[in-house]
Formats: sequence, C-alpha cells, structure tokens
Amino acid sequence: MKKLLSMFALVAALGLGFTANTYAEDAAPAADAAAVVAPTPVAADAAAPAPAEAAAVAAAPAPVPNKGDIAWMIVATVLVLMMCVPGLGLFYGGMVRQKNMLSVLMQTFMITCVLGVLWALYGYSVAFTEGNAYFGGFGRAFLHGITPDSNVATFSKGVVIPEYIYMVFQLTFAVITPALIVGAFAERMKFSAILFFMVLWFTFSYLPIAHMVWYWAGPDAYTSADAATAASATAGFIWQKGALDFAGGTVVHINAGIAGLVGALVLGKRVGYGKEAMAPHSVTLTMVGAALLWVGWFGFNVGSNLEASGFATLVFANTLLATCAAATSWMFTEWFFKGKPSMLGAASGAIAGLVAITPACGYVGPMGAIVQGLIVSPLCFFFVSKVKSMMGYDDSLDVFGVHCVGGIFGALTTGILVNPALGGTGVYDYVANAVAPYDMVAQMTSQAWGVGTTLVWSGVVAFISYKIVDAVIGLRVSEEVEREGLDTTEHGERAYHA
Repeated sequence: MKKLLSMFALVAALGLGFTANTYAEDAAPAADAAAVVAPTPVAADAAAPAPAEAAAVAAAPAPVPNKGDIAWMIVATVLVLMMCVPGLGLFYGGMVRQKNMLSVLMQTFMITCVLGVLWALYGYSVAFTEGNAYFGGFGRAFLHGITPDSNVATFSKGVVIPEYIYMVFQLTFAVITPALIVGAFAERMKFSAILFFMVLWFTFSYLPIAHMVWYWAGPDAYTSADAATAASATAGFIWQKGALDFAGGTVVHINAGIAGLVGALVLGKRVGYGKEAMAPHSVTLTMVGAALLWVGWFGFNVGSNLEASGFATLVFANTLLATCAAATSWMFTEWFFKGKPSMLGAASGAIAGLVAITPACGYVGPMGAIVQGLIVSPLCFFFVSKVKSMMGYDDSLDVFGVHCVGGIFGALTTGILVNPALGGTGVYDYVANAVAPYDMVAQMTSQAWGVGTTLVWSGVVAFISYKIVDAVIGLRVSEEVEREGLDTTEHGERAYHA
C-alpha cells in the first residue's frame, strides 16, 4: 500500500506540477469563452437545435456523407484493429519469456472480442450519447436507432459520416485501451481474472473517461454565444474544462497506464523478479509488433480527424515525425547511458513518441511534434530504467513508464505547443468560426484537469476492480503454474514446438 500511495504521489506531481491551483474552479476557462475543439463528436441527432433555429434547420437540406470520408474511415478502422490484433500481441509477446508468449496473444485477442461485443451492447451508448457530465445514456444500447442512413457530426459544420463507421471506429479504441494494461501484469495473472477485471474496468473507467473527454454536441450546435453555452453544458466533464485530446492521450494512454501500475502493485512481483533472467524471448517479434503499431497508429490519429481533408495530412505528418524523433532520441539516450543502442530500446522509443503525439497530433505543428518526440524518450527512459527499480514495482512490459508517463507529457505539452506562435493550430472558436486568442495559463489549467481527473478516476476504479476480482476468483496463478508458464497451464498449448 505504501508503494501504491508513493506512485500516486509521483504521477500526481508529474501530471499536475505545471500549476499550483489546478483544481480551483475559478481557474478553469469559462465554458462559453471559446468553443474548444474536441476530438470526437456526438451523434448528429442527439443535439436538438434551439427553437429560434428550428425553422432554418428544417428548411436546410440534410448533409450527406462524402464517399471519400467514408472510405478513409473504413481504412482507419481496420488500421486501428490491426494495432491490437496482431500488433500489440506481437509487441508484448516478444518481450515475455517463451513459456508465456501464447498467453499474451490470447489475452489481447480475447479482450478485443469480448469487449467488442460489450461495446455494441452498451459501451457505445454510455460513451457517446447525452446523459450527464460523466456518463452517457442508453439511447443507443444494443445499437438501437442506428441505421445505414443515420449520421454523426465531424469537426466541420455541415459535414457528417455514417454512424455505423463511427461506432466501429470508436470500438477499436475501446478494445485496445484495456488490452494495453495486460503488459503491466504479464506472466502472472489468471486468464479468467483478466477477463473479469477488463469488463469491470471497461465499464467503469474507459466508458466514463471517453464520455468526459470526447462527448460534445458537435460543431453545428455552436451558432451563437447562448447556443454555445447551452451546448457546452451537455458535454463531458473534461471537455467542459477545455482539455485538448485529439486521439486519446488521456482516454487511452494515461487511463490504461495508471491502471497497469495499480495492477502491478496489487499483484506484486513475478516469481524470481530481480533474481532470475527475464529477458525478452524474441526481440524480432517485438520489432514486428512495434512496426504494426506504428502503421496502425496512422488510423488511430489521422482517423480521429473523421474527414479525409487537408488537415488530416497535418495529423499524418505529426504522427510520423514525432515517432522518428522519439526512436532516434531513445537510441542515443540508451547508447549514452548503457554503452550500446538496442533494438528493444528503439522500438520502445517509437511507441513513446506515438503515445506523446496522440493527444497533440491535431493541435501542434511539425516542429512541435519533433520536439515532443525528442523529449519524451529520455523522460520515459528514466522511468523505465531508474524509477521502476527505485520504487521496486514489477511493471512487466513498462506500461506505466511508456504509456502513462508519455501520455501525461503529451497531454501537458499539447497545451503549450497548440500556441499558434509556436506553430500550433490554436484553439478553434466555433461561434466566431476562427481561432480563439491563446491563453497559456488557461489552457495548461485545462490540460491538468484532464490529466488529474483521468489519473484519479482510473486509478481508483482499477484498484477497486482488482480487489473485487481477487475476492471473487483470485488474481494470481500459483507459483507452480507461474514457473511452468501460462501457455500450457492456462491454455493447454505452446507457442512453439521445437
């Protein structure tokens, strides 16, 4: 418990250190000061127009999806699915010992399948329909009301995409985020316990965080200051605070990273940790997995634009450049401190860069993306190589050190690099239909709200969920099972037959 409290203090200091009064209500920007771009719109039919606008809306022809946007979103969805199946499985699997390779593949594969079903049953509705500031409603439960003709808003007024493709695009985010957590407790948790935990955490952490960060009424609701105030009041809690997260720095990486750390602390260390060799059994597979993640990440980030537009090309460039910079930075950092540059380090650096650019990819310029990549790797390297050993926790595959720390860094630096004076896009005001004046203090306060809320919410939900699972079916396999390996004991198969 002392280690758990110490780590919460550490991540809180990292995430909230930019401002001393982050949680003062009067420090947050006013909801109607600028209609802040949020990375995910709500279903187009969920926000009713004001009475004064009803006649005009009725007279206007309904927007029709562009076939190019549809085609791109289909491709983007497939790319993100590839990140989890097989990308993440291979990336993680190569880093564990041979006797546990198949277990990691099975865990990531079945998390994708089980939570994909739950997303359709209630997940999409809870995350992306109007309810309150923390949870959506059940109007889309069992995908009720969705047809090939129903549409959702994008970031451009009067532009829509089919709701079905938006729903499945968000499904891929909803399954890879819990799957990321697996790396923190790899090689020692029961398969049944993993599935039970994932259902709880998905329901009570992923869905509300996604709603808090990404739910809003869509750009067409922002026609006047009064309309913007009314629309903002229906948005998610973190969105109302003005936090920017284009593709999931808070929703995906901080959310999963802190849950992974809590899991590593609750479960304890692997048998023989620190005493026996636990080297990756196949860095080759880890490199292949990292490459698949990198390619798939273009669907992750660029797809979050929801349109095949010129702006999407900026997101593409940022994603590529930040990753190149981060892999390069990690290589030289490791080379300097350890004497040799490793393939595992280069792959880890690439992932750190992808994590850092995720919240920022639609808000920073290319030079800002390179700066993020160059800085995030030494930071994550320090947590992976130094902080983990100093604190004594066994985060098997460095989920916290790369995803949570990189996500915090990316979310906070987004607030700085969005500044147009630094090459950023600025924060768009949908009422004025122009970029709003940049206020660093206000934006950094907003970013800290997003980081702090995600850390606390996800950490608490994860801790409670682990304890529930432990009480009901138990978390860990026995020492005998752990020594033999989870492939044969949990699944009755082997990854390799020499």
